[in-house]
Order: sequence, then C-alpha cells, then structure tokens
Amino acid sequence: MNSYTRSIIAGFAATVVLSAIMVLKGVMGLMPQLNVVAMLAHMIGSGGPPLGWLAHFLIGTVVWGVLFALLYPSLPGPEPVVKGMVFAVGPWLLMMIIVMPLAGAGFFGLKLGIMAPVMTLLLHLIWGAALGLIYKALPGAERPAGTVAGSSIGIIRHRRRQASSIAASSAGCIASSIRQAS
Repeated sequence: MNSYTRSIIAGFAATVVLSAIMVLKGVMGLMPQLNVVAMLAHMIGSGGPPLGWLAHFLIGTVVWGVLFALLYPSLPGPEPVVKGMVFAVGPWLLMMIIVMPLAGAGFFGLKLGIMAPVMTLLLHLIWGAALGLIYKALPGAERPAGTVAGSSIGIIRHRRRQASSIAASSAGCIASSIRQAS
C-alpha cells in the first residue's frame, strides 16, 4: 500500500477517533459552545450538521491525511505517534487563526473562553497520535530491521494499546481541565 493510501486511511480512522470524543464531549455537556461541526456548517452556509460532518471528515481524511504523508519523512520525532502529534499542531494553529475567527469565535476561539484553545489542542494531539499510530501500522510502512512479516500483528496490537492509553489519559486530562475551569 503506498504512503498516500495509508495516510488517507489513517486520516479517516484518526478522524473517527476525534469525532467519537467530540460526540462524547457533547453528550456530557462539556463546552457545548465549542461545536466544530456546527461552526463548519455555518461557514459553508447551508446543509446543517450533515454537511458540517462531511466537511470535518473530508478535511481530516483527505487534506490533512495527504499532507501528513508528504511531510512524514521530515517531521521531527523518532516514533510515528510523536510525528503525528507534531503534525497535529499545524492543523490546530490554522483552526485557531483562520477557522475560529471566520466562524465568529475570535482569534484562537477566545470568544468561547480560554478552554476553547486548550480543548481543541488536546483533541488535535489525540487525533495526531492516532494518525501516526495507524499510518505506521498499516501495510507498506517501514519496519525496523529484523522484523518479520508475522510480527506485524504484535506491532498493531501494541500500537492499539498505546492509542487506547493515549485516548484514555487525554480524555481524563480534558475532563479535569474542564472541571477546574468551571
């Protein structure tokens, strides 16, 4: 599988992870004013939430997925998780300085409160970690010297455990930060 196919698949899967956390955040009633899907739908002008979700997935899957494949070799960090998290800071910054003001939330979304940039950064870091883990775990990724094909399953299981651990600790940090801000 070539790097662009892997990056699009990884971008989609990472966006699913991010979206699940966004939905969970909404169900829990945490920062209801920070609704990226509604912001995207509003910016597009019509179509409501379905069009907002479509835009959210297209951006996370195609735009950022392909760009990740292009930049992967030059991203700092020894591990795919680190590379993904470093990469995720770029989309977060663009969201803070372009999307948030266009959506009426102000520079860095500060009209929504100080937790908006913190929450979105944490969500982007989770997305980036998932992106890096999945990208490296898919067939066609470079394997360390001495790795045999059969050990790929062990690598994938290990990376799934890492991703679960990252998601769980990040969710705990988000909840704790929100409680402290309330």
